[in-house]
Amino acid sequence: MNTIVFTIATLALLGLLLAIVLYIVAQKFKVEEDPKIDVVEALLPGANCGGCGKAGCRAFAEAAVKEGLGNLFCPVGGNTAMQNVAQALGQTIEAKEPQVAVLRCNGSCNNRVKTNIYDGYATCATITSLYHGDTDCRFGCLGRGDCEAVCKFGAIKVNPATGLPEVDQEKCTACGACVKACPKLLLELRNKGPKSRRIFVSCRNMDKGAVARKACKVACIGCGKCFKVCAFEAITIDKNLAYIDYTKCRMCRKCVAECPTGAIHELNFPPRPVAAAKPAEPKPVEQKVEVPVNK
Repeated sequence: MNTIVFTIATLALLGLLLAIVLYIVAQKFKVEEDPKIDVVEALLPGANCGGCGKAGCRAFAEAAVKEGLGNLFCPVGGNTAMQNVAQALGQTIEAKEPQVAVLRCNGSCNNRVKTNIYDGYATCATITSLYHGDTDCRFGCLGRGDCEAVCKFGAIKVNPATGLPEVDQEKCTACGACVKACPKLLLELRNKGPKSRRIFVSCRNMDKGAVARKACKVACIGCGKCFKVCAFEAITIDKNLAYIDYTKCRMCRKCVAECPTGAIHELNFPPRPVAAAKPAEPKPVEQKVEVPVNK
């Protein structure tokens, strides 16, 4: 009995001693954390998507408190969340134009003919590491949904009819996860634009015109017609491919009408006015003139 009591007392004393040591170590090495970090984190949406360039909302809050807002921006919370954070920290921040992801490929099943069948592990990253894909366009979308898999907001779905991902602009938060996931670099964040109107070249094919057109009926062929009609220097041609700078574009839509392949897309614009048909000119009425006959 004495042995049992002695053992229990020894263990209790040892536990108490270790607890005291741990407490002293914890007090010596504890890190004082600014309470503002908790305040800022509470103002963030808590998506932990990494769209801000930080590991998560907590890391964003720590950087905001310790380093200042600077170039920090939470795409999910948008300007509203950033203004709340700035107010809590006593800082000022400029509002940014809301952005949305756009797909720069229109190579649907009808526009690109399949030349082979891939039956391996079905991810875009895997296919890209092996070969260019199952069509002759080595720049086009593979349609295996890597972008859909990484989207935490359900904003991207691959349409089985076209084989292309579609972006729901109401759900898209411009976190940029899909942009990073696409191995073909086909997704791009662009300003939503006034009334959500956008104009962009829906193609990334850098092959020469004839080769690109053979691979896809709606590919950009680098003809330069859009470049010539743009009065705002918003269009550049590089490596047989046109690109529209959304910061310079004035939405005149001349380039859309000029593109011979339909590679330039216009979204959320009203229908173009139909030219009124000219009224037909009345035909002259033939008048019969009776010529008197001399008998």
